[in-house]
Amino acid sequence: MATMVKQAERSAATTGAILLAAKTLFRKHGYEAITIDHIADEAGCKKGAVYHHFESKQAIFERVVDDLQAAIAAELMRPDKRVSSVPPARQMAQSFQAYVKSSNHPDNRQILLIDGPMVLGWKRWREIDDRHFAGMVRTGLSRLMKDAPSATIEAATRLTLGAIMEASIACALTPRPAEAASRYLGPFELMLSGFASQAKAGAKSG
Repeated sequence: MATMVKQAERSAATTGAILLAAKTLFRKHGYEAITIDHIADEAGCKKGAVYHHFESKQAIFERVVDDLQAAIAAELMRPDKRVSSVPPARQMAQSFQAYVKSSNHPDNRQILLIDGPMVLGWKRWREIDDRHFAGMVRTGLSRLMKDAPSATIEAATRLTLGAIMEASIACALTPRPAEAASRYLGPFELMLSGFASQAKAGAKSG
């Protein structure tokens, strides 16, 4: 039993070293410039060990993307980030701005927004994004659009996620992503307020 535990610990440590090495290299040099040999050298392990844990460079990259998105989602969901006294539209707008800034942080931008869609393909990239953020957005819109039909909330969720991704990528292509992110805050909040107004009008007419 002790031997199995030690093996599991060694395996986890090797996986962690590979992912950290890959994240560092992908961030600095981009996906295309990096090989499995580079990752093995950076991680301090043999090439065979990398292939033992991951079937390909793309599989490593996908795991790195997933881990980065999970970390951003966890940060956005921290209790101190959820202030109940803030109106839902403002709270969602603040979360939007925080996501755009986080995804455009120098540690994340190259991997998440520049290489991510091209390496993984739009469909897979969106699936990862949805897994971490769709529920969060849907919950916020449900608070914002009280009594709106579920189909309307789902449509608003897709529109909101699309707006967030488009803004994030647009900011990534500018020299100062953080400044660019601030310019999207007002229009995003207006969009959310429009959703709320439409939902309220629909409830009254119904």
